[in-house]
Parts: sequence; C-alpha cells; structure tokens
Amino acid sequence: MYRTNGAATGGANLPSLRSHNTALVLDLLRTAGPDGISRLELAERTGLTPQAVSKITARLRAEGLAAEAGRRASTGGKPRTVLRLVPEAGHAIGVHLDRDELRAVLVDLDGTVTAQRRIPLDLGAGSDAVVDAVVRETGRLLADGAEGAAREPDGTRGPRTADGTAGARAAAGPEDAGPEDAGPSEGSGGPQGAHPGDVRTLLGVGVALPGPLDHDRGVLHRVTGFPEWDGFPLRDALARRLGVPVVVDKDTNAAALGLAVGGERGSFAYLHLSTGLGAGLVLGGTVHRGARTGAGEFGHQVVQLDGPPCPCGNRGCVEALCLAAIDHGDLPGAARVLGVGAANLAALLDIDRVLLGGRTVAGAPEVFVRGVAAVLDDRARREGATDGTVPVTLAPAGARAVAEGAAQLLLAPLFGRANG
Repeated sequence: MYRTNGAATGGANLPSLRSHNTALVLDLLRTAGPDGISRLELAERTGLTPQAVSKITARLRAEGLAAEAGRRASTGGKPRTVLRLVPEAGHAIGVHLDRDELRAVLVDLDGTVTAQRRIPLDLGAGSDAVVDAVVRETGRLLADGAEGAAREPDGTRGPRTADGTAGARAAAGPEDAGPEDAGPSEGSGGPQGAHPGDVRTLLGVGVALPGPLDHDRGVLHRVTGFPEWDGFPLRDALARRLGVPVVVDKDTNAAALGLAVGGERGSFAYLHLSTGLGAGLVLGGTVHRGARTGAGEFGHQVVQLDGPPCPCGNRGCVEALCLAAIDHGDLPGAARVLGVGAANLAALLDIDRVLLGGRTVAGAPEVFVRGVAAVLDDRARREGATDGTVPVTLAPAGARAVAEGAAQLLLAPLFGRANG
C-alpha cells in the first residue's frame, strides 16, 4: 500500500477515481527522483493493478509528465524499465505579499526554483496597485525563466535572481542576490508576453499574504493593519487579469504546506516573524486551516494584559511585544517573547517540533533559535517532561519559504498533497 503522512492509502481501480490514482503515481515518481521507479514498484506501493499502472504511466508519458530513466536489473526475466517525473513539464508561480515587499518564485514540478524576483511593495497602496504589481512581476518572472533556460545550453537548471543571473549566488543564502527591481521594462506586461513554452507549462499562481482571509473563496478579511482589504476577492481579481488558475492562502499556511510537501513529517508549527507574526500548523501531517480557514492567528494571543496596543485591537499580543522589542534593538527579548508564545502552542497542541522563519529570524537565526529553545527547555524542566523538550530549528528555504509554499498551493494537489 502507498503511504502518505504515515497512513496507508491504497489506489482504487475505478474510472471515477482516475485522477486520484494518477496523483498517487505522480507523487511516487516525484519522490523517486531522477533514479526513477519501475511500474511493478508503482503497482506494489499504490495497490493498483499492473494494468491500471500501465495505463496511467502511458498517459503521463504521452502528456510529457513522465519519461524513461533507464533499466534496472530484476530478480528474474528481462530488466525492468524505470520511469521518472519530468520536472520541466509543468511550472507554478508562488507570490508572497508581505506588508512591505513582494517576493515571487517560478518553480518546476519537483519544487526547484528556476527564477525569482523581489521588489518593494506597500500593501496599503490599494487593491489596484497591488494587483497590478502581481501581474507585472508574474510576467517578468516568466520572462526571466525563459531567458534563463535560453542561457543554459548544457541543460542545467538553477535558481535565477531578479536580474536573470545564474544560480550559485541566488542559492547561497536565504536572501536573494542581485538588484531588487531589475529585469525587463515596465512594458513587458503579463504572462502572455513571456516565452510561449513557459505559458503552456504554467499551472497557475499561488498567492500568500497575511490573514485573516477565506482560503476557500480567495477573499480577504480585515488583514491586520490594513482593514481596507476586508471583503476584497483577490483570487478572482487576479485570475481575470492573469488568465490562469489562482489560489490564495495565508502566508503561514502556504509555508507550512511547502514544508510538509518537502519532507517535514508529523505535527509541527511554523512560526513566521517578519513585519508581523503568525503560525502555520501541520497536525498529523495535514495543514490545519480550521473550519473557517482562520487557524494560525498565533501572533494575537494575549500574554500581557496591560501590554502595548496591537493593530488587532487587543493589548499585549505576542506580535506587539515581539515587534516592540525588535524596534528597541532587543532581539534576545523578542526571542524570549516568541518562545513564550511557542511554549503555549506546544503545550496546547503537543506538537513534535517548532520551525522558525521570516525575514527577522533570517537576520539573526542563532539568537531566535537559542532564545525560543531556552523558553521551551525551561518549561519542559518545570513540568518534568520525561521525553525531552520540543526541538526548535530553522525552516528550510529561509526568507523564500512563503513564496515557495505559495507555489505548492498549485503543485501539491497534482500529487494528491493539497493539505500536505
């Protein structure tokens, strides 16, 4: 039986579930990597019949999503043909709208970043200005990706910076290298102006930004600090302009999804500290959004009744205290406050680990990991925990975690991983 998130999930030999079965096969091709996997192994791990697997893989090969990866010796008979995913057969764009910047990535089917951009943005500039910026940068990102592919005749692929230069610098750290707003001119337009091959393989655009918002309908609520966004149908507005599917989610949920798809298992909390503070929750391997997709408003738990006012209307929120400490240059103090919130969350949900991310954390990673871990350690000792404290680590992908997770809002469902 095929296992996802620790639970056995068998395929079903029913025409009505063809897409489900295809997703199972695609996910195994993805996780097998360039070495590939045989049809027999696919049948054994999905519970599908060999005939069903052959039909699915034949269709995937015809669509360009799968290809032969060579042959592998078998225990008897002729060598088995192994198949692999073709990563460049599909792409998604992930856009992270922070309160003061836009960060976007173009990723292929296995999640590799092939181009990226980062520009200043004022989320309070109004819906027209923000939508225009997303459309413009999406077009530029596709153009950067097409230019990057043309510059690599040896077939290698790698992240590209906003100015189109190649991978080593862009992959060197959590922050992008190169100028923040370089590339094609203002008149480059949207995706329709990019290389036709990139448009054909573009599955859609995922957009992640601070909440609260309605993930199912793609409608924003009263984004903390920007109440004027309340009720704006961001998903539909962007889909009309871009002409491709669009999915909208909270920044922390998107990052949590990306982490789960990328290999983080079990139950964990992703804490994102940048211009605000929020949490993405993965419980039992599944992103927890809540009945009204409002889970994860971690930053607005009150820990000091007479504390400083918060834009949400309360006083003494974890977010307000953290940001106040940062404004005063007290990063260790901000880390301790973040640790108090993390300890409350760990005690409430009994999670396996805490992952830290966001620009502020990326600027002083050791301070925040050490400070949050110290609070969790102290609470574990006071409570006499026999199995140790909850570990605290940095989230992979650094400051790009939200943008990469936003791309997974489009990619993950293709592999049957819509919720991790």
